[in-house]
Amino acid sequence: MHKRISRIIIILAGLFVITLDQVVKFYLSGALQPNSSIPVIKDIFHITLVYNTGAAFGLFKDQPLLFFIGVSAVAITYLIYFLKVVDKAKLFLTLALVLILAGSISNLIDRFRVGCVIDFLDFRVWPVFNLGDSAITVGVLILVLHLFLKRKNASHTC
Repeated sequence: MHKRISRIIIILAGLFVITLDQVVKFYLSGALQPNSSIPVIKDIFHITLVYNTGAAFGLFKDQPLLFFIGVSAVAITYLIYFLKVVDKAKLFLTLALVLILAGSISNLIDRFRVGCVIDFLDFRVWPVFNLGDSAITVGVLILVLHLFLKRKNASHTC
């Protein structure tokens, strides 16, 4: 029962990521003009509204919208499949997959809603990104850590 509750909390966290990301994007889209910026910590962190027509870091900008929707749909389908087959006891693996899935879904919602991904977190030394991108990054880091620890533990067996 404890594992089931933990899994439900993880899934609720994913829904929270999607909701928070979408609410912030919706608000900023109405409050700011594209490419306008509000300094939070001058020259370090700004809220900058950017409409990203490409993929992560602005890659593949010249691809049609259907390309991104298709790639996102395939990725989301695989993530849902992996969530269904992953060992229910592996909560960190579940968390990683849910975070990646939540970020992917939020960015896909943008593509359907406005035709591109809305980014707004601007640290001035990195391309502007959003909360969904952050969830994907944290999920991938957890996944890499999980795989690294699994491999490390496997190498210590006789």
